[in-house]
Formats: sequence, C-alpha cells, structure tokens
Amino acid sequence: MRPDPAPASPPAPRLRALLQLTALDALPRTGWLQAGIQPAESIAGHSHGAALVALAIGPDVAPPLDLGRVLGLLAVHDAAEALLGDWPRTVSELLPPGAKAAAESAAADRVLAPLSVFARDLAREYAAAATREARFARLCDRLQMGVRLVAYIASGRRGLADFAATLRRLDTTEFPAAADLHRDLLTALEFA
Repeated sequence: MRPDPAPASPPAPRLRALLQLTALDALPRTGWLQAGIQPAESIAGHSHGAALVALAIGPDVAPPLDLGRVLGLLAVHDAAEALLGDWPRTVSELLPPGAKAAAESAAADRVLAPLSVFARDLAREYAAAATREARFARLCDRLQMGVRLVAYIASGRRGLADFAATLRRLDTTEFPAAADLHRDLLTALEFA
C-alpha cells in the first residue's frame, strides 16, 4: 500500500502572482463581447498587440523613448484585470468618481507586488501617465484597439461604430510618429 502523498505546499508569492496573471490569457475584452464579437480578443492578446504597436512606431519617436520601459509598461498595464476582469467604460460612468481607478490600483498592487517592486511601479507609472513613456504606452494601447477594430471589420463584423468613433477622436499630437499608423487605420475604416 502506497502512503498518501504529502499535501502540496501553497505556491510561493511570486509563483502565485504569475499563476494569477495567466487568467489574462482566457479573459476576453469586454467591450468586444458587448459588441457581439465571439470569440473576443483576450486581455493578454491585447497587451501583446499593444507591445507590437510600440515596436512598430516607437523607434521613430523623437526625442527617443526608453522603448524597453514602454514594453514593460505595456506588459503590466492590464495586470489588475487578472483579479477584476475587464470592466467596460460604462463601469466608470456608474461608479463614484475615482472608484474604478482605485480598485484597479489596489488590484495591480496586489498581483504585481509579489513579482517585483519594478513591476508594481510600472503599473503605477502607466496609471499616472506622467512620463512620456507612459503616455506613449497609453497611445499604443488605443492604437492597438484600432488595429483589432480594422481586423474585426475586415472579417465581416459590423456594429462597431462606437469603437470607430473612439479611434477617430484619438489624439496623436504628442507623438507625431504615431500619426501615420492612426491615419492608416482611419483610411482602412473608410474602405471597410
């Protein structure tokens, strides 16, 4: 007769945080779901796409950015969603002012602090948008939504006018290198 295996010890805090973050692979972007798109892009897919946008246009930004820092910002910018899920814009409209940001900050701290102080600080930098790198990362986040929008429309999806309006309102003046991609996205929308 075999002895019962010893109970597994709980994962170390860093491993537990990494395991929590794997939820981003399966969690869909809520806005696309609400627009009737299934399967919808995952949060992890979005973060990866935003990093690719940064790699595409970041080298052309003048004065130069710390592109490694931008990629770090994009790697953690939606980490809070591993605990909270992807809250649609309507949540911000229905909660008291600042409540969504406070919840996202607390969730990001909880999931990222065990990884490293660096990861937690990147999430705070992204949220504050006080550095050029953080503002550029936020712009790449929005431009990635535009890339996904064009891909969905090209695959025959309709009813995405709200997303198109958001893309049209996007301001790229701080980073003129992003203007070409923005213009290409808008042109693609016109011909879709």
